[in-house]
Amino acid sequence: MTGAITALRRPRRLVRGDRVAVVAPSGPLEPEWLARGCAVLESWGLEAVCGTHALDRDAHLAGRDEHRAADLQQAWCDPTVAAILCARGGSGATRLLDLLDWNVMRRAEPKVLVGYSDATALHEGLATHLGIASLLGPMPAALPFGGETPDATSLDHLRRTLFDPEQVQVLRDDDTTCVTGGRATGVTVGGTLALLASTIGTPESRPADGGIALLEDITEPAYRLDNLVTQLLRSGWFHGVRGIVLGTWVDCGDDAAETVCARLDGLGVPLLADLPFGHGVPQLTVPLGVEAELDADAGTLTLAVPALR
Repeated sequence: MTGAITALRRPRRLVRGDRVAVVAPSGPLEPEWLARGCAVLESWGLEAVCGTHALDRDAHLAGRDEHRAADLQQAWCDPTVAAILCARGGSGATRLLDLLDWNVMRRAEPKVLVGYSDATALHEGLATHLGIASLLGPMPAALPFGGETPDATSLDHLRRTLFDPEQVQVLRDDDTTCVTGGRATGVTVGGTLALLASTIGTPESRPADGGIALLEDITEPAYRLDNLVTQLLRSGWFHGVRGIVLGTWVDCGDDAAETVCARLDGLGVPLLADLPFGHGVPQLTVPLGVEAELDADAGTLTLAVPALR
């Protein structure tokens, strides 16, 4: 893609009684975690249905590529389904991008896609091929959704984003850190750093020109984070970026955030660190493809419009 990114089409918000699909585009699922996650969705007044192959296993993946892609595409094209939640992350979502029939999916009504981690590849696919905004947020068969002790703060923020998005247009946390002060407006773009770097050179790469970049990751040591950020910098991904918000760096080491900040501070744009989105707990739900204002000094990311219409 060339030129500054623009705001994407927002799917409609959910209402009680909506049917939502839980699919497994990446790693294999633990049935107990999946059951707990679906029970939470049902407690919100939703009808939760699982993809046909959700509990399949094929080595480190939740079944064969073609089956995982089929579950996702079927849910997307099903007019009775209002939202799709990726069950968990891991790896394998990128392998689905060439198996999805984007022309067929384009004819379906826009719907909510929720996920983080490996689902970053799917967020990028929806943005580039369909022009649809999506949600970087908790997944039913992963922490903090389906674990033995679900995190109430994370789940409440996702629920309000899905049903009453006006209530959560300001994202903030008491522990955020202003690295580079200032204010900036732009369209939210990003996700898990390693997945974004892996899209460089593919049709799904969506550079941050005109955007507010959101970055986080897990189990990547500082030298790997340095390499990943450098790849994005050298490829031009950050060209024209207006602001940057960093999330959590779970199991990346004590020097992870410092390493990333040091590489990005030279861009001279507002830079806010430690907003709790990504792999940590609690976990805020952050929309991708929505106009927002970053106030690094105040520690806030404010959406110009609700995440969902």
